[in-house]
Amino acid sequence: MRTYRSVRWLVFAVMMLSLSAASSAQVAVGISVRVAPPALPVYTQPVCPGPGHIWTPGYWAWNDDDGYYWVPGTWVVAPVGLLWTPGYWGWSDGVYAWHVGYWGPHIGFYGGVNYGFGYGGVGFAGGEWRGRSFYYNRSITNVTNVTTVYNKTVIVNENHVAFNGGEGGVRARPTHEEEIAEHERHSKPLDAQTRHEHMAGQNKQNFASENHGRPAIAATAKPSEFKGKGVVAAKSAGAPYKAPAMSPKQARGSSAPAAKHDSTSATNNKSKPDHSSNTSNNNNTASNKGNGSHANNLSNNKAQNTAHSNEAHTAKASQPQRSAPKSSPALKPVVQHQSPLKPAPHQQSAPKAAPRPGRER
Repeated sequence: MRTYRSVRWLVFAVMMLSLSAASSAQVAVGISVRVAPPALPVYTQPVCPGPGHIWTPGYWAWNDDDGYYWVPGTWVVAPVGLLWTPGYWGWSDGVYAWHVGYWGPHIGFYGGVNYGFGYGGVGFAGGEWRGRSFYYNRSITNVTNVTTVYNKTVIVNENHVAFNGGEGGVRARPTHEEEIAEHERHSKPLDAQTRHEHMAGQNKQNFASENHGRPAIAATAKPSEFKGKGVVAAKSAGAPYKAPAMSPKQARGSSAPAAKHDSTSATNNKSKPDHSSNTSNNNNTASNKGNGSHANNLSNNKAQNTAHSNEAHTAKASQPQRSAPKSSPALKPVVQHQSPLKPAPHQQSAPKAAPRPGRER
């Protein structure tokens, strides 16, 4: 009987660990697009509804049909002892990838983006847990009906850039403390947060194409409550709005889910280019340019599967040769600063097999 009970508890523990691992994997999932998000709008924070609420700042989310839309900042009832690390857009390899926010015992890296109200780019200055009670910093949060408060001066920087890296992005790297926080146990966004984001995407006036970076619903006192006195409109756009040069479907392209930020590198769901197809295409082109090039000799030798001496090469050069058929150009992935493959110099001895191209970093 004792053995049976032990086995039952062991199976239950394995199931819980599996669910925990799945939850952690979901936290890292995101999307990537080819256009930068608009600047963060300027708005005020609504009054905190009551004790135990933590502020989750607003952000630009993505819709494949209509592009960026604003998810209003809101107060949520926090899991006891946990803090919210906001999600952020990070640029890498020509795309802007979304890193999903999460709950954890400490604040992790959120791209250095200044979301305001305690999220100045590093850490959180809006409050702290003391036992099972959350204390609010009154100097930077809008609390009136809460007694667990303290005052600590916070320097506020006026920076409304909504993404990390790339042209015009925030230049920030994870601190040592943020790197440690990255490897702690995390929890995915609450159901109330997920529903809040979904409902925000149903309102056309939240889309940047409609509000030009100045949403009418910039913040709410409670999740998914987009009407009433708890709703706050944006005072202004964080910067002049510039419409994207491509449609949302074009901007989405062949981007893949974003990977979670690891250590000091801002991993942004990098879509690795297929260098082998480019190398093959370049070699085919080189072999068609002339009969005297080393690349052409390699092609001929490979086709005949025989080793030739230097004299045999000279003799073959005077004979008419059938040029290899041109291969259709392969679709080129989005690669920046790709240098063409240079043909190897002609050798007097028998040609060696061409080295395989290395992975471009």
